[in-house]
Amino acid sequence: MSQSTSTSGDAPIPVSLLTGFLGSGKTTLLNYLIAQPEMKDTLVIINEFGEIGLDHLLVAHSQEDTVVEMSSGCLCCTIRGDLKKTLKDITWRFAEGGKRKFNRVVIETTGLASPVPILHTLMTDPFIAQRYRLDGVIVTVDAVNGMSTLDNHVEAVQQAAVADRLLLTKSDLADAAQLAQLRARLGVLNPGARQLLPQHGKIAPAELLDAGLFKPGEKAPDVARWLNEEAFADKHEHDGHHHHHDHGHGHHHGHDHDHHAHHDHAHDVNRHDDHIRAFCFTFDEPIDPALFDEWLSLLVGFKGPNILRIKGILNLKGEDRPTVIHGVQHIFHPTVTLPEWPSGDRRSRIVFITRDIERATIERSFDAFMQAQAIEQEQREKQQQSSPYSY
Repeated sequence: MSQSTSTSGDAPIPVSLLTGFLGSGKTTLLNYLIAQPEMKDTLVIINEFGEIGLDHLLVAHSQEDTVVEMSSGCLCCTIRGDLKKTLKDITWRFAEGGKRKFNRVVIETTGLASPVPILHTLMTDPFIAQRYRLDGVIVTVDAVNGMSTLDNHVEAVQQAAVADRLLLTKSDLADAAQLAQLRARLGVLNPGARQLLPQHGKIAPAELLDAGLFKPGEKAPDVARWLNEEAFADKHEHDGHHHHHDHGHGHHHGHDHDHHAHHDHAHDVNRHDDHIRAFCFTFDEPIDPALFDEWLSLLVGFKGPNILRIKGILNLKGEDRPTVIHGVQHIFHPTVTLPEWPSGDRRSRIVFITRDIERATIERSFDAFMQAQAIEQEQREKQQQSSPYSY
């Protein structure tokens, strides 16, 4: 894994990814959002494979992209071509007098697939990675049919697993027990995602936007909100995987959505989300950056396709300031060095969302790697001491 350090120079444009399975209410939600004044200076990109039919875009596709400017100041663009090319072109296509006409991007993508390829696009292209940053993944889930959708479509499970915001649509049509069961299941699947209940497709844009590490107008990043590590801690203790390592994988006290739901679904082998794991590591001592990079590179090299998402804040040896990492499968954003620690807690914390990879597997890989490095270092020191040319 190649890591580089970047600081907060020219602020990259925040990108929100909106997805959700077919019939989950994306169209209703997006129709409402784009009419809100808070969406002023926002560019909404609707890819050609989506099922969205916005009220103002019920027109036949031409060979060119369709662009409509809303009264709210929001721009909407339906694309027929490559998303990567669109992201590269829009800064000059949507400009006036040399000034960009938007300060935020929302990408609606198809409900039939995992959003991971689009996340890769945002991270892998040097031009795009310098100019855009992922703000958050917003996923709509049908409160009435959500359980069935998750049972029958692994794509819907992956969407929920990588989400930063989970919108339970049509909640007014679901009975209380049905809604509670779905919320509990999503809470086990992705403890760190904030669950929201839009009413008739209406929700304040502020609830969805600025879900990332940085917020416009705020100098200090909100690490605690972004990691939401407390949500993973209780889940880890509840799962019963207790461990005590010298490098300090810690236990925290946090909030779990529902303790009983995990036992209920743990015995249902037909559920796709039985393959998903969500957990947070903590390391008490500073980590050697070269060793950490080598271990993580080996991990994603062997297990990359099954590591859905990684978020973390690291205390690296020789560095006074914290370093933030964010990856999807084997792809990582350039690391970001924050101006200062957000609190007195200087432990490294890494949140993992995985598929078919147990927490213990990653723990063992870390332990084995660090032990091997320690033995290798000890052997080198002995060789130096026994050498006739040593001083």
